[in-house]
Amino acid sequence: MNISIIGSGYVGLVSGTCFAELGNKVICADNDAKKIALLKNGRVPIFEPGLEELIKNNLKKGRLKFSTNIKEAVINSEVIFIAVGTPPLDSGEADLTGIEHVARSIAQNLTGYRLIVEKSTVPVETGERVKHTIATYVKRKIKFDVASNPEFLREGTAINDFMHPDRIVIGVESKKARDILTSLYQPLNAPIVVTNIKSAELIKHASNAFLATKISFINAVSRVCDKVGANVEEVAKGMCLDKRIGRAFLDAGIGYGGSCFPKDLDAFVTISENVGYDFDLLKAARRVNEEQKSFYLKKIKDALWVLKDKNIGILGLSFKPNTDDIRSAPSLDIIKSLLQDGAKVRAYDPQAMLKIKNEINGITLCKDPYEVARHADCLLVVTEWDEFKELDFKRLKKQMRCALIIDGRNIYDPEEMSKFGFKYISIGRPSRKDGGK
Repeated sequence: MNISIIGSGYVGLVSGTCFAELGNKVICADNDAKKIALLKNGRVPIFEPGLEELIKNNLKKGRLKFSTNIKEAVINSEVIFIAVGTPPLDSGEADLTGIEHVARSIAQNLTGYRLIVEKSTVPVETGERVKHTIATYVKRKIKFDVASNPEFLREGTAINDFMHPDRIVIGVESKKARDILTSLYQPLNAPIVVTNIKSAELIKHASNAFLATKISFINAVSRVCDKVGANVEEVAKGMCLDKRIGRAFLDAGIGYGGSCFPKDLDAFVTISENVGYDFDLLKAARRVNEEQKSFYLKKIKDALWVLKDKNIGILGLSFKPNTDDIRSAPSLDIIKSLLQDGAKVRAYDPQAMLKIKNEINGITLCKDPYEVARHADCLLVVTEWDEFKELDFKRLKKQMRCALIIDGRNIYDPEEMSKFGFKYISIGRPSRKDGGK
C-alpha cells in the first residue's frame, strides 16, 4: 500500500519504518526540517535498538521516504496515519493542537478517498473531532474515513513490538476502512480487535493506566515488605504464578516514568472527570508512584545521614533501559533533590548523557560506572541497564570511599553483594543480616 505517516517522532518513525519493512511504500512527513534532513541521510535522532539499520535498508530499497511537505504525503497515499505529539497541558488534558492542525492540512490537500487513522494517543471522542474538522475544511465533496489504531510500542523493544504484537486494535466506522486496515496488518498474523472508534481510543488509555496501576500496586506492597521484613520478590513470585495475575510489571522499584504512563494516566483521569466520573483508583496509583521516589530518597538520607558534600554516584538516567528517553524519568527528581541538599553528583548512562546534560546543571557526567564510583560515598542504581548487572564488583569497591549501594531497581542479589563486602540496600527486600536473600 501507499502510506503516509504525519509526524516522525518516536511512534511515527518506528511505525513508518516497520510498515516499509513489510513491503509498503511509506512517506514519513514532519515539519522539523533538521530532523528530516538527518533521516534522509539514514541517521536517527532517537536511540532505539535496530531502528537505524532498518531505516537505511528501506531507504536503499526505495520503500521509505522522508519529507517536510504534508501535501506530498497526502496526495501520494491511500492511508494517512496521524502520529504527532499530544503533550499534556497543565490541566492534565492532552494538547490536541497538532492533531487539529494536521486534520486541517489533510482536508486542504485531499484529492480523492483517503483513510485517515489516529495513531497518536488521544482522548476518547477525538475521532469525531478529526472527522468534523476534515469535513469542515475539505475543498469539495470528497469521501474519506477516519479510524483509530492505537500503538502499543515499548521504548527499547519497539520494532519487535510492532512486528510481533499481542494484538492489533482498529476502531472503524465503515467496512472499507476495516478491510483496508485488516489487509495492511495481515502479514503480521496477529489477533485483530475491531471496535468502534471510541472503544479503540479508550483501549489505549485503559491499557496504560492499568499497567501503571500494577506497578504502583507492587511498589505499595514493597513498602509493607520493608516495614515487616518480608521480601517483595518472593511475594511477587507467589502472586504471579496465578495465571489471572501474571509476571509482567510486578517488579518493585522507584516508580515508572517515560512519555506514556504518566501522561496517559493523567489524561485518563481528566477524561473521566470530564464525563462525570472521579477515577480515584488512578489518582491513588499516581500518588504511590510519586511517593516511591521520596521513599527512595529517604533510604539514601537514612544511610548517609548528612548529604551535603557527599559524593553520590548515579548509575542510569533514562526512564528505562535501551532508550535515551529521560521524559518523566525518576532520575530527574532524585538528582535535583540530591543537588538541593548539597550533594556532589556524578552520573553515567549508556545513552542518555547528552539529554541529561541539557536538562540539569551541576552534575558531573562520567565515561563509565567505574569513574562514577571514584571516591563515592554511595552508588545509586536508578536504571536497570544490563551493563550494570555485569560490573566488576571488586574493581568497583576499590574505587569507592564507602562500599554502599542503594539499588532502586533490585538488580543485584543481596547475598552476593554482601560477599563482595558491600552494604547493600534495595526496595522491599531485607538485607542479609535480617535473614533475606
